[in-house]
Amino acid sequence: MWNKLNKSMMFCQMMFGLSFYGVMVILTRFFLEDLQYSEADTMMVVGAFSSIGPLFAIAGGFIADKFLGAYRSLTISYAGFTSGYVLLVLGASTTNIPLSLVGIALASYARGLMSPSYPSLYKRTFATEEDFENGFPVNYSVNNVGALLGQYLFPMFVLVIGFNGSFMLSMGMACAALIVLISFRKQLLTVGAEIDKKPVSAKNWSIFVAISIAMIGLVFFMFSNMEIGKNIVYAIGIAAIGYFITLMFKAKKSDALKMGTILIMTVLTTAFFVYYGQMMTSMTMVTINTMRGDLFGIIPIVPEASMAMNPLWCIVAGPVIAMTFSSLEKRNINFSTATKVGFAFIFTAIAFGILTAAVMMIGPDVVIRPEVFLAIHFFQAFAEVIVGSLVVAFILSVAPKHIENFSVSLFSVAIALSGIVGAVFSTSIALEKGQEITQDIVKTVYGGYFSTLTILAVVMVIVAFIASFVIRKMLASSEASSDMVLSQAES
Repeated sequence: MWNKLNKSMMFCQMMFGLSFYGVMVILTRFFLEDLQYSEADTMMVVGAFSSIGPLFAIAGGFIADKFLGAYRSLTISYAGFTSGYVLLVLGASTTNIPLSLVGIALASYARGLMSPSYPSLYKRTFATEEDFENGFPVNYSVNNVGALLGQYLFPMFVLVIGFNGSFMLSMGMACAALIVLISFRKQLLTVGAEIDKKPVSAKNWSIFVAISIAMIGLVFFMFSNMEIGKNIVYAIGIAAIGYFITLMFKAKKSDALKMGTILIMTVLTTAFFVYYGQMMTSMTMVTINTMRGDLFGIIPIVPEASMAMNPLWCIVAGPVIAMTFSSLEKRNINFSTATKVGFAFIFTAIAFGILTAAVMMIGPDVVIRPEVFLAIHFFQAFAEVIVGSLVVAFILSVAPKHIENFSVSLFSVAIALSGIVGAVFSTSIALEKGQEITQDIVKTVYGGYFSTLTILAVVMVIVAFIASFVIRKMLASSEASSDMVLSQAES
């Protein structure tokens, strides 16, 4: 199952996790302290950074399908990460807001190019569909090894080498991944799609460059004007889904039904990642304001580095989930992807229930121990691995081949929409600069917010199980329609 190609791609994935999430975890303090943003504005920018990149997976999927192919798109994306982090180094060195925003805009666009290209190329490095489905959760864990180290270590790096040194470190990691991709170019092109093997015309390169410049400019504008930017995210997301629906109506019945199941999964994914996005926004603010002490009294941890607990558990969750479902399938116990998403929402409800209890029972010292957040991230990480790895595999299994990359990009659209929605929700708990953190504020502001999210997670469990039944019926109908067409053709 494993070979040099998928191992080399997983190295790139780890470098992405190290560099990208290392940058993300220190952005909150960078904007709060060096660039003097308010809590509300910081949560919007960091929330947007975590979500706007996936939004531009729409453009990435279109570019990979129609112009460059997955390999070229992936290679250019790592060049974009490298360049974006260079700009962040310069922005941090000079406390230059526009330069910093251009840097995260370029990194966001690069993430959009990478998101749909990576899984489609990675899939082709495996011999069978079954090998890919079993291997993708492991790849997700590898990504989280990078995310764990990045999120835990970078807040400490900042104390020693500053923001500019930390951004430079991320630049080096992205550059290392770029070198690996270039080194394995011939082998990856051999297993790639037909478009990867054909030369790109001057016209297509020109269109790609024009699209890229326009997209990067748009992302910069969105970061600079978040009030307008969030509406642009909504508009692009809705337009992408609308375009997918028009393709669905034009498709033959069997394909249209399968595409309909992708839409349902997109809705469930959007709802789930509203919760995931809280880790970068509201939960980070809670940890900065309340989390104190070393983990288990012996492991030093900076408050904003609590996000590292998420990839820590994801590393564990990937193999556990893969082995669990594989073992159940061998015993003829098969759960649909939507049912598994329902299980994910059960984990999410437990996680946010723990967080609600922690803030509601907080003492006069207004301190929450790191162990509480370790428990929260345990349940949320298992939920994330289920949704993050299995939904993409589901989309690839049902999407028509000619729109495979665009279909995968809908997963990223869901992340983008949920990231902005989640960031907007999070601003409701933003405090004024210099406001004292009291027991009453934590219970009233944080407690009310997280208890509402817990209740809604329970509702989503029911919605996901209903969706599972609907999707199963739609896929059965699609199969029947396909068999009927085949039978008529043979007669």
